[in-house]
Amino acid sequence: MDINIPEVLAEVVHQSDRYEQALVTNDVAVLDELFWRSPHTLRYGATENLYGYDAICEFRAARPAQGLQRQVLRTVITTYGRDMATVNIEFQRMGSDRTGRQSQTWARTEQGWRVVAAHVSLLTMPQS
Repeated sequence: MDINIPEVLAEVVHQSDRYEQALVTNDVAVLDELFWRSPHTLRYGATENLYGYDAICEFRAARPAQGLQRQVLRTVITTYGRDMATVNIEFQRMGSDRTGRQSQTWARTEQGWRVVAAHVSLLTMPQS
């Protein structure tokens, strides 16, 4: 299997950048576009488990638009062949010292690159 074919990697980087911009500006239309429209899509959030595209869209529509800004600390994008990729991001929300992690599995579909599974979590604070 070919890892990080340059043109495929560039495509996924572009879509991941679109996702990040949509996330911090609460562009729900783009966020919805970039998830696979399937009951098999899932997103585990920091406080919720969402199964299926419809549940993910409902969550996005109800989510508050404040406090979404974040600093990306590290991004690791790996493509596997021409149709599968992972995007992993470490981040910090503005005003927080906790590190967050976002993992996404992307697949090339007939509609283009789409997130088929996602997970967001925050590292717990060390005990004093």
